[in-house]
Amino acid sequence: MSNRKHADALNIRKLIREAEGLSDELLLTCARLKQAMIAARQNPEVPVHTGQAALMRLNQAEGDALAMSTSLLRVHDELSKVARVHAGDDPGVETVIPSAALGHEQAAGSARIVEEAVS
Repeated sequence: MSNRKHADALNIRKLIREAEGLSDELLLTCARLKQAMIAARQNPEVPVHTGQAALMRLNQAEGDALAMSTSLLRVHDELSKVARVHAGDDPGVETVIPSAALGHEQAAGSARIVEEAVS
């Protein structure tokens, strides 16, 4: 592999891992935020419904963050395919991402449920 290709591959590998790490950090931070919000409303001086709308929005944000994480895994998978074609002679460690992690099985399951509902 040429020096330019090798440098590009190393940079892309570093950046995709960084993006995946930031995505995981976002999920962890949202979980800690939710925990703090629920703990705060357990105060006897706070009405039980306080912050419910914010919790619902946070749940939506967590779902969006998880979808982004899945999309990044798909990007990583596609980049791995590109690397096999364009850097096949590089002895680096191949990244194998299971289909289940990419949401392929979930999508197939959803399609099957829709088909069954229509039938």
